[in-house]
Amino acid sequence: MAPNGTATSHFTNPRGRVGFDMSGLTPAPVTPFNQDGTVDYDAIQRLGSWLGSIKGVKGLVVLGHAGEGTFLTEEEQVSVIKAFVKSVDNKIPIIAGITREGNYVAGLEAKRAKEAGAAAGLLYPSHGWLRFGYQKGAPQARYKEVYEASGLPLILFQYPDNTKATYDLKTQLEILDQEGVFAMKNGVRNMRRWDTEIPVIRKARPDTYILSCHDEYLLHTSFDVDGFLVGYGNIAPEALLELIDAGKAHDYPRARKIHDQLLPVTKAVYHRGSHMEGTVALKHALVARGILEHAQIRGTLLPLEDGAEVEIHNAIKSAQLPRVA
Repeated sequence: MAPNGTATSHFTNPRGRVGFDMSGLTPAPVTPFNQDGTVDYDAIQRLGSWLGSIKGVKGLVVLGHAGEGTFLTEEEQVSVIKAFVKSVDNKIPIIAGITREGNYVAGLEAKRAKEAGAAAGLLYPSHGWLRFGYQKGAPQARYKEVYEASGLPLILFQYPDNTKATYDLKTQLEILDQEGVFAMKNGVRNMRRWDTEIPVIRKARPDTYILSCHDEYLLHTSFDVDGFLVGYGNIAPEALLELIDAGKAHDYPRARKIHDQLLPVTKAVYHRGSHMEGTVALKHALVARGILEHAQIRGTLLPLEDGAEVEIHNAIKSAQLPRVA
């Protein structure tokens, strides 16, 4: 929390960078919808207030992949940010996914997010890069221009190695050296790169928060990070906080036990045909935990196959994740 008692004002964090403490769990909540397809703000209040009440939860990232952020209008995006800020009573930061394609419009998006109460932005790569790749220096320019346009502190988002939007080590280091960039959400999903690049980044940029977003590889990555920034945090925050603690203590037996406890949930939510299905599965899991009343989604997502809902509910029970009072 900032010195003035608010979570939305950025300040110099303990590591000397503009930002805030992210040593813990940062869930990326879903955006609940009513059955008519409109945003369910009552459900946002329930979800945000629950997550924000858990000790060790350091912030919430809204409007990301799990939050179906690109499926919302600009007006809905602003309203969702404001609703999550209200839901946590301004006690922890709300971080907004910044996803617009060009740097100019992404800068405007970041400015709107800041005005709505976001304390930082998770800046996505320009999605044309996923297919065509990027010009040398373009990612660095994107972070610089978006920060200068908005003043919103930024988190580097490292995409999977099997995409053309993943950043090589030099690009990562140069982005992390920029003013306003204070943390990394790393989802490279190539453990050879993780094991070789993370130690270099840690040594070269000790003031950067390194966060894993490997929902399906959290055991492997828990020993090298300051925390997790994951959609998984929606549904199992208590267990993931224990896993973070075990990883920081280098207690492999305890970490393995938590991993195995959660494995039925991991399989039911993330070992599906497409990672996009994880968002739908998260909503079913939140129904199982008593937070959501139903798993309404927006296109381009589709409902899961018959039997998936029962599978997810059974997995939640198997992992001994109780319904939230």
